[in-house]
Amino acid sequence: MLFAIIATLLILTRQLDWSISQAIVHIKESGLSRAFCFEWSNTRFFPKQLGSGALIAIVMTGLDQDMMQKNLTCKTLKEAQKNVCGFSIILVITNILILGLGALLYLYAEKNGITPPERTDRLYPLIALNHLGTFAGMIFLLGIIAAAYSSADSALTALTTTFCVDFLNFSRKGETERKKLRLKVHIGFSVLLFVGILVFSAINNESVINAIFRAAGYTYGPILGLFTFGIVNTRKIRDKYVPFVCISAPILSYFIDQSTGGWFGFFVLALNGLLTFLGLLLISKRKEHL
Repeated sequence: MLFAIIATLLILTRQLDWSISQAIVHIKESGLSRAFCFEWSNTRFFPKQLGSGALIAIVMTGLDQDMMQKNLTCKTLKEAQKNVCGFSIILVITNILILGLGALLYLYAEKNGITPPERTDRLYPLIALNHLGTFAGMIFLLGIIAAAYSSADSALTALTTTFCVDFLNFSRKGETERKKLRLKVHIGFSVLLFVGILVFSAINNESVINAIFRAAGYTYGPILGLFTFGIVNTRKIRDKYVPFVCISAPILSYFIDQSTGGWFGFFVLALNGLLTFLGLLLISKRKEHL
């Protein structure tokens, strides 16, 4: 994936007849490098975006065992901390490369009279497959496959394991039966995931990354609320009411966001987590001290 990004960046700068330093100057002059917006009414109000970005990193990475497994397998706490810091630096560099690629794609489209698609994430395949030559098209396809396969592979494994252990009493079955059952569940989730992708593609009318973060605000909000509640106090929750809280919070968050004209944007994750936290307070009681 990184090779595809860097190679496309080099191809674009060559096509535009720019050096790397010239490309940076052009991106800066175009206004596409603007990262800070302090207009309160704007959905991209920077403090709000910063807060939602931090919370998304916590819930989608820090609270995801699949993502954190690389840190959990480190031998010592110091090694795990070093791994988190090192990976964070790599992610920052990767994000800068991707943002630079996006800016160059728009500058290339403007210079060559290409009308950007309504869904912005279609601009890269449009240019790579139709304007930059066969090599650029090949590395684009390889980069997409590399990025998608790693995510799909880990997601399918996690779904299969969870369903087998939590719903099918996997531990009580024999080895032969477990193998057959695991294969059937894995195939079932593969089909379900494929159908989900088709449905998502049919109903989604914005860029994929925006849709993912918007959806994460509703699906991960209850997880954030549950995690925070468990960290900051020792109150005992009435377990049977938890599902109602975790379903009600995203619904309330949606209506509140809509009533404000979508002002919350990605920050709806914080609102969702807060409503979950408050709901858990209502269904909890102080632990009796022995």
